[in-house]
Amino acid sequence: MESYEEKFRVLNHCDTFAILNRWGNIDPNGNQVQGIYNRDTRFINNLALRLNGIPLDLLSSSVTEENEALSTDLSNPVLKSSNGTEIPAASLHIHRSQFLKDEVFHEKLDLRSYLNFSCAVNLSLLIQGDFADIFEVRGAKRKQRGKLLPLTKGEDGQLVICYEGLDLITRKAIIYFSQPFEVDLKNYEVRFPLELTAKGAYQLEYAIHFEQTGRATQPKTAFIAAKDELAPQLQNRNAYFPVVETSNEQFTHWLNRSQADLVSLMAETPYGKYPYAGVPWYNTAFGRDGIITAWQTLWLAPQLAKDVLLFLAAHQATQEDHASDAEPGKILHEIRNGEMVALNELPFKHYYGTIDATPLFIMLAGAYFQRTNDRETIKDLWPHINAAIEWMDRYGDLDGDGFVEYEHKAEKGLTNQGWKDSFDAVSHVDGTLAKWPIALCEVQGYVYAAKLSASNIARELGYMELSKKLQASASSLRTNFNERFWIEEKQCFALALDGDKKPCAVKSSNAGHVLFTGIAYEHLVPKLIKTLLHPNLFAGWGIRTLAADEVQYNPMSYHNGSIWPHDVALIAAGFAQYGFVREAAQLATALFDASLFIPLQRLPELFCGFDRRQGEGPTAYPVACSPQAWSVSSVFLLLQSLLGIEILPEQKTIYFRNSYLPSYLDWVKIKGLQAQDLRIDLEILRHKDSEHISVNWRNQPKDWKMVIATF
Repeated sequence: MESYEEKFRVLNHCDTFAILNRWGNIDPNGNQVQGIYNRDTRFINNLALRLNGIPLDLLSSSVTEENEALSTDLSNPVLKSSNGTEIPAASLHIHRSQFLKDEVFHEKLDLRSYLNFSCAVNLSLLIQGDFADIFEVRGAKRKQRGKLLPLTKGEDGQLVICYEGLDLITRKAIIYFSQPFEVDLKNYEVRFPLELTAKGAYQLEYAIHFEQTGRATQPKTAFIAAKDELAPQLQNRNAYFPVVETSNEQFTHWLNRSQADLVSLMAETPYGKYPYAGVPWYNTAFGRDGIITAWQTLWLAPQLAKDVLLFLAAHQATQEDHASDAEPGKILHEIRNGEMVALNELPFKHYYGTIDATPLFIMLAGAYFQRTNDRETIKDLWPHINAAIEWMDRYGDLDGDGFVEYEHKAEKGLTNQGWKDSFDAVSHVDGTLAKWPIALCEVQGYVYAAKLSASNIARELGYMELSKKLQASASSLRTNFNERFWIEEKQCFALALDGDKKPCAVKSSNAGHVLFTGIAYEHLVPKLIKTLLHPNLFAGWGIRTLAADEVQYNPMSYHNGSIWPHDVALIAAGFAQYGFVREAAQLATALFDASLFIPLQRLPELFCGFDRRQGEGPTAYPVACSPQAWSVSSVFLLLQSLLGIEILPEQKTIYFRNSYLPSYLDWVKIKGLQAQDLRIDLEILRHKDSEHISVNWRNQPKDWKMVIATF
């Protein structure tokens, strides 16, 4: 089955995104996901460009490299001029340029005739809106909807499509045109009768503003001016990242495309930029996704981690609310803005049903502090870190056994609350689903690493007793975890302990996260890596979420046999952390190979877990998000794992530990790597006929040193 990139073209900018077909249209009769969305509502569900009422022929269609615009070339089929003259096919060219900026959809149409005689044609646009909530588009059924009003023409000539919601919010799509037009209000059709001279041209611009009660309206801006304003915004977000190049053009393109995709998902907030999770289903702030995205890019873009931490701290729960799974100190799962959450038909307006975002928040804070030595930010965050620590011990450990568990509380909330949150994602070897409360293996690793991170921060801030307490608690957790979760006959950590403390002794990718956190005993690591790289789990494109010999395995499922790039990248980081960098390179190569078969080299949220077949790419998961933040950012963590690079400003040292470049990477150049207020340029070289590397400073800062170590 085709992926989104093969069937559709995706544009996104902050709280607005568009899923168009290759013609630049929106087909209401095709895949129901097509449309232009703003703040979890699909405003426009039908957009069709026609000549003389006939669809145009597609020449080409592509999203530009920086993701800012869709460029589409079209031509005419055989037409009749109004005087009866035949217009041959491919004698009229139409170029469409479409982009989004600040909750406005812009389009410019350039029509040019290559005829030697004049002709009269009727250019038309069909524009309709349905104002469907994002959860309706995903399949949720509603007993009642608001009122969709007829298309109207305003006093200034603009067209207005309006919906009065049950939440008492009026949502409007207001359409401004640069040229005079005729309109059939009943049939939602806008017409532009054209008299084209021989070799003549015509240009039309229009903009659709998405407005709702209580929000400031965007100023009316012409196409060129809006596009000119978009460029500095992209440059500002790109400035978060240094320039990374490699000897392999395809690998470099993967890096560049991934950065462009991530930048397109970075929304402006009062606390800085936040990477929205993914288009189409998760174009909003998700706690877990934002943290892991920031973690994967921390070595390159520490400012993004700071912004993510500040945003999540500002939205940290302060009281208990079972309807939203909130508890004091708990970190956000997601924020939604649509009509259904406003009416409490779903609990996701500010929803906290995640077991892992809270320890991950502490982990990211510790890693950010180590990466930047930014004491002021950490001091500001300390009350939130402390609240998160208290949440783990008071609310996270439901039965006092030292493990952090979850159970289903919110009536309409998530059944499973780890990163694999499908209802059937946690099962036993016989296929039966685990009962609550559930203690996931990777979550215990996150808690272990979080307590070590918090211990380090507490020590730096002078809280010595708390630091020692956290250190001791982490040590005890590590001992208990390895004793209770390791399944010797499976050579793997159990996926979870269920409510009866019975191990879910299935082989899953979750066990690989245990390595990433450092909780696993060293003597168990080679056994686990062998299990993870066995063909039952390693499919050639990455590690499956569930092994192929388990009862619940289905390579086409969401969490029981599929392959998720971020999951693979975190496992690779764990391999490298324990010194198995060549095995990490095997995973990096698998995802790199997969990217070469995927349009734009844009790794989607997931793909199916079928075995790799010679000469074929991975099988697409049909409704995967793309772009998706933690998937596109996975390449940066993979590269860090290969390089073994660690930047420690407090020590004024850059470490390269057990670095390894595979045969397809002769060198890596990094220009503008941030180290406090410095920008450093590095060149990493692989020696020919050797696995050793050398690193060259391009502008070594005073008092800084470099350490290259192998073990």
